[in-house]
Amino acid sequence: MTPVLVFDIESIPDVAGLRRLHDLGPETPDQEVADMAMLMRRQQTGGSDFMPLHLQRIVTISCALRTSDSFKVFSLSEPDASEAEIIQRFFDGIEKYTPQIVSWNGGGFDLPVLHYRGMLHGVTAPRYWDQGEDDREFKWNNYISRYHNRHLDLMDLLALYQPRGAVALDSLAKLYGFPGKLGMDGSKVWDAYQAGQIADIRDYCETDVVNTFLVFLRFQLMRGALTREQHEREVALVRETLSGIDAPHWKQFLEAWA
Repeated sequence: MTPVLVFDIESIPDVAGLRRLHDLGPETPDQEVADMAMLMRRQQTGGSDFMPLHLQRIVTISCALRTSDSFKVFSLSEPDASEAEIIQRFFDGIEKYTPQIVSWNGGGFDLPVLHYRGMLHGVTAPRYWDQGEDDREFKWNNYISRYHNRHLDLMDLLALYQPRGAVALDSLAKLYGFPGKLGMDGSKVWDAYQAGQIADIRDYCETDVVNTFLVFLRFQLMRGALTREQHEREVALVRETLSGIDAPHWKQFLEAWA
């Protein structure tokens, strides 16, 4: 089977980049830099303080990897690695496995952020960017094209590429009987980071990728890629894997799973 890699990122305002762009010295505290940038952003957008994608610094990439013989959930995250190392390791995984990558709004957020931040750090990702130059098969199915399945943005596809049809992952996961988000969402990541709660951010991101994987399995059932029996076995494998991990967020996740 082709490996499947479901991924999600968590990010915070790029304070170092904001200092550079606005010529702010080290005497200005990080929080003041971020507050200033978010105020400017609200003025520009008419209310939203969400930073532009190139000014989103990645602190965690969480992944759910399904290969022919296993299902694993893991994170590439601070403080164990720098942003450059986190991004490079993610693309190294694509280089190694050539998986189908699956996301929820990855085309609209996660991948553009990875592109901008990867270029900032000099990351290399030849397999990911191949559009048929090195492998002819990639001309017709690559990671870059919106309509190819080597990267499957589930939110985009299920909405038939219409923004008004897009649904929040939390709502859809809960509708289907999955746990959805547990105690945190993207709007709380910066505050959690400021409070030193890196592990909580990582745990939240990991539960997001498992929610996405479970929705992906339901999609695979609908489109006939899995029989009902195969779907049930895949879901059981997820439960069994999570039950074997001694971590509070997975205990909470399983308790919330209908």
